Amino acid sequence: MECSHYARKPNVGHVPLRLPKARQLLNVIDNNFGTLPFCRRYLVRLGEQKYLLGLNNLVQAGVVEDYPPLCDILGCQTAQYEHTLILRPTCKEVLSRGDDY
Repeated sequence: MECSHYARKPNVGHVPLRLPKARQLLNVIDNNFGTLPFCRRYLVRLGEQKYLLGLNNLVQAGVVEDYPPLCDILGCQTAQYEHTLILRPTCKEVLSRGDDY
């Protein structure tokens, strides 16, 4: 399936990038997202145009990790949340919320 989510890999040293667009896009990613995951739509909102070649170059260079969509059953998508929830008849309980959130 088509990949739509990406994240900068932490602790990656200097990697020589030949494409100027890839270097410029890496600066945009570092300044706006750091190592937090992002999707292509966020790059469009930041005003980036014609970024796909540079993004693919960053993935191939090992600087950015691409994340394919989660699939449970072929053709169906699966939702992903930042927390583990228990849905009870009278309330919702968040199990994974810690002191650092």
